[in-house]
Amino acid sequence: MYFGVLIVKSEALSWFRIQEMFRLQSFHMFGIFGSAVLVGSLTVFLIKRYQLETLSGQPLAIEKKPLQPTAHVIGGVLFGFGWVLTGLCVAPIFALLGTGYLAAIPILLGALLGVYAYGRFRPILPH
Repeated sequence: MYFGVLIVKSEALSWFRIQEMFRLQSFHMFGIFGSAVLVGSLTVFLIKRYQLETLSGQPLAIEKKPLQPTAHVIGGVLFGFGWVLTGLCVAPIFALLGTGYLAAIPILLGALLGVYAYGRFRPILPH
């Protein structure tokens, strides 16, 4: 819920803001993403530095995954096409529905169809 309020108040789900970003006309969205990268990086650093644990006392382990350029490029291109066509990534779909923007329903259905397709074709996709 807090994340939804944050993206609504920051205008991160605004189609106009997203178009400005893709047209390199505004720093707004890049500032939001940059802030998220900084907060995430600082959080991972602190988790590793202080060897933080979960509430149940288990150590938080952040495993390093191998870089797979083909899989990352294909996934990034598909995600980017979806983002450009709809003006949304996955998280704002629920925030838009929460604000009463019912036009997000087809986008949610498309995202669910994409998840299903990935699960169906996962064995033959590059990983």
